Amino acid sequence: MYDRPMTSEPTANPYRVGIVGASGFTGAELLRLIAGHPLLQLELATGDSKAGEPIANLYPHLAAGYGDRCFDAFTPEATDGLDLVFCGLPHGISQSVIPDIRGRVKHIVDLGSDFRLHDPSLYPTWYGDEHSCPELLDEFVYGLPEMFRPKLEGAELIAATGCNAATAIFALAPLLEAGLIEGQRLIVDLITGVSGAGRPPKPHTTFCAVDEDVSAYALLTHRHTPEIEQALTERTGAETSVLFTPHLAPLNRGVLATCYATPARSCTTEDAMAALTDFYAAEPFMVVNERSPSTKATLGSNAVHLTARVDQRTGTVIAIASLDNLMKGASGMAVQNANLALGIPETTGLTAIGLYP
Repeated sequence: MYDRPMTSEPTANPYRVGIVGASGFTGAELLRLIAGHPLLQLELATGDSKAGEPIANLYPHLAAGYGDRCFDAFTPEATDGLDLVFCGLPHGISQSVIPDIRGRVKHIVDLGSDFRLHDPSLYPTWYGDEHSCPELLDEFVYGLPEMFRPKLEGAELIAATGCNAATAIFALAPLLEAGLIEGQRLIVDLITGVSGAGRPPKPHTTFCAVDEDVSAYALLTHRHTPEIEQALTERTGAETSVLFTPHLAPLNRGVLATCYATPARSCTTEDAMAALTDFYAAEPFMVVNERSPSTKATLGSNAVHLTARVDQRTGTVIAIASLDNLMKGASGMAVQNANLALGIPETTGLTAIGLYP
């Protein structure tokens, strides 16, 4: 059983951390979590486009935690001696930053997608460009604690999981590992909130574009597809193929994945639920129940809600998972990874309890 979250006053010698790319949504969520974390002390919060501007001007909800503190400009030297750095940068930027700060800090947790895939040949196909430092790919640990915890404990380099990928992996891995479903022709039908697209406005994420609209996007080409396949295969040993279709919905936060698979043997809903329950029995952030998961239930928390069904009529296994894309899908998971890397009790500074209404 994991230790309960610490609620005491900060230690006299907290871990000194920084955020490179603190002005985006994941950076703002990291700032919020660090402000309430008893063992992390923020020393650096860069936001080059916002450098010199008070954090609270961009994010007023952080005013009580940071007062008049401003975003910093980034230089590699600014990270010298820090215990851990979070990188919350757009894709492609971490590849140029991390080689310059590695060795200056003890641990790095990258929230971007630059180091999630082990095979460099996948980057041109799914991301459109060659990887600039492929020699580092195998040195990064994939940051999904419930799947790869032993590798994350004390790890120097961690590639935090994509929010969409994490949701699908959480739903499918227990069923694959239990031998209940085939690894081929997995279908992931996913709904995601607008904050997953980041803070900078885009034509398809403005209020007028999103309000009262649901649309599928990145048909057959979404970059989380190989990430899902890689993690499922690495965890379960099963060769997998995934058809992944995300849908943008008018939500601030939240991801809901409904996953479909072919049974590998005769099984029932009770078998599928037992597989989820057994797999996550000791996990503090996983909620398995017959209730159909909802994004609202996970809001503001590091929790994942899951359920499963077996449809005997069509011969289909259904697994459903939901999470908050900025918490368990990004910054909350990053803090969970940081806790593991630093040797802090894993749940410290995090909650499995959501906000409602």
